[in-house]
Amino acid sequence: MPLTTVPAAARYPERRLRIATVQAQAVAGDVAANAAQAAELIREAAEADARLVLFAEKFLSGYEPELIRTDPLKCAVQPGDPRLAPIAEACRETGTAAIVGAAVQDGDDLRVSALVLGPDGGFVTRYDKQYLFKTERAYYRPGTAGCTLELDGWRLGLGICYDSGFPEHARAAALDGCHAYLVGALFSMGHGHHESRTWFPARALDNTLYTVLANHIGHTGGWHTCGGSAVWAPDGRLLAEAGEDQRELVVVDLDPAVLRTARETETLLADLAEAGTRPVAPRTRFTLG
Repeated sequence: MPLTTVPAAARYPERRLRIATVQAQAVAGDVAANAAQAAELIREAAEADARLVLFAEKFLSGYEPELIRTDPLKCAVQPGDPRLAPIAEACRETGTAAIVGAAVQDGDDLRVSALVLGPDGGFVTRYDKQYLFKTERAYYRPGTAGCTLELDGWRLGLGICYDSGFPEHARAAALDGCHAYLVGALFSMGHGHHESRTWFPARALDNTLYTVLANHIGHTGGWHTCGGSAVWAPDGRLLAEAGEDQRELVVVDLDPAVLRTARETETLLADLAEAGTRPVAPRTRFTLG
């Protein structure tokens, strides 16, 4: 089944979906080198029978906001960019889909984006980060719409880094019928690691969906990143994670039986739908002291 954008629907997948979330050191500002590395990682993931590979935020350039701002033709990706050819070829040869982080030149604007390539190597869509971090707002313009994909009956909601810090973002994906929430990101050592280990299990349990993180390793754009690319189950439990500083693939099966059990046990989405049919209760306010 091809990878496509889809409307909302409430159903379960029929079979497992094997995915890989990957981490590697990006070469600062070198789209061609990072595309070649991405193609290698896609082939490695395909050898483990992964159907989809998730990459970190702006992997194709490294995070590198100053490099991207000063030389967007070199560091940002344009529509039909020939430097993406190795990724498309790897997807087509292996029948593997890929979600690759990139800075994108969109007319006069720059976007922080996730590029989606299908198992046939064709470009499917582009998701633009909706919640920009405070240091990004001088460089980039936010996206205006969420994005849901379907692969082998699984509905996959996309996010990029800071998006995942806002419960409404993952909730919108769940309400659009998503079974998993896939996020390419940059989380740093220290507080960034704490955020990732708080947000992702919370988004999983809040919405009873799988959450998947692809992070950077090493230094990029002035940040010392913390790796730890990982997958959480729909009950918020950690399933698998990479180390903090090694090039690594984390390969996990998303299981419809696990998803169904979580949603039958933790009935958050069903209860939300029921509560949504009721009128909004009035609020009372009090002043203390």
